[in-house]
Amino acid sequence: MYKVFFENRIVYLTDDFASAFRYNYGLFYKFYDTQELRELVKLFGYLTKIKKLFIVHKDVDYLFEKFSSIFKIVEAAGGVVRSSSGKVLVLQRRGKWDLPKGKVEEGEQPVEAALREVGEETGLKGLKAGDPITVTYHTYLLDGQPVLKKTTWYEMRYDGDETLVTPQREEEISEVLWLIPEDMTMILGNTYLSIIDVLREAKLLPF
Repeated sequence: MYKVFFENRIVYLTDDFASAFRYNYGLFYKFYDTQELRELVKLFGYLTKIKKLFIVHKDVDYLFEKFSSIFKIVEAAGGVVRSSSGKVLVLQRRGKWDLPKGKVEEGEQPVEAALREVGEETGLKGLKAGDPITVTYHTYLLDGQPVLKKTTWYEMRYDGDETLVTPQREEEISEVLWLIPEDMTMILGNTYLSIIDVLREAKLLPF
């Protein structure tokens, strides 16, 4: 199954209609062709009161390939940064709590981009990347064109001084904060569903 975030709404691509229908509510669609899918996705963009769209096909990877063809693909990478004392770094971007991330540049590997972007956005030096945590997908419009952003998230370690954090103002980051894991729930009322997914996969929030 693939999960794609439309801000705080979700499109699920699945091959298991029975389970999706039994345990969920929302709009259900059996994939027929790409043009019809394109119109459906456009319609979902307008139907803001419908929070979940389930698109079903027996071959979910084929379905995701067709779904992706509707969008311009952008690849990004980011990190869940933990200090030597066990605190976790979060930042506030455009008024919402977020995690540091950014676009993968040409010729970069995702892990290289993650280290570079996290360092640039937070001012931290000497970051060390660990294992990948998860991959998230979300969509947005850029100059009227629909974009599908794939973000690969990594565990990161920082052994320096927790007070030496300078946010990247040009990325509209207003605050960078170290939180103990027990306080991570404080950001839940003002963050993105995709970020909640990342924090759960990093075992910083209950499932």
